[in-house]
Amino acid sequence: MSHRASGTHGVEQEFRVFVQGIADSLHRTAYLLCGDWYLADDLVQETLAKAYSNWRKVQRADSPSAYVRRILINESRRGWRRNRKHTVESGTRVPDPAVADMADSVVNRAELLHALQALPARQRATVVLRFLEGLSERETAAILGCSEGTVKSQTSRALIKLKTVLKEEY
Repeated sequence: MSHRASGTHGVEQEFRVFVQGIADSLHRTAYLLCGDWYLADDLVQETLAKAYSNWRKVQRADSPSAYVRRILINESRRGWRRNRKHTVESGTRVPDPAVADMADSVVNRAELLHALQALPARQRATVVLRFLEGLSERETAAILGCSEGTVKSQTSRALIKLKTVLKEEY
């Protein structure tokens, strides 16, 4: 019985170390996907709960962090379908919950978040993963479960829409 307990402790420790390395990035991605810190926290918790319950499968993946990001994207899609009322409409201003920093002088976060929320869910996920998380087209395609060509076309459409929305604000 003690061998099993120590084995469970090892799994928990491995998972804890993994989460420490990816948690900030998951929270940032979740926030950029949904535009609400509280919903983002819930989304990350759901994602990590699923990742823990499938931890061995996650570990066997070529890229465990990509696997968990895919869980996050899938959970966010479920949330968008379930809670369409939480999607920020294009006329709604998203408040800036962050403390002002040097980046605010370059890009107004509220306007960027507003523009992101104006994108369809798949385009938003593509932009967040590609530009805000710095993933390659291949990594983004793997997480979204689509081809690199789809990532390219979604990115192109999203950038056009972002330019339109941001021009409207100025």
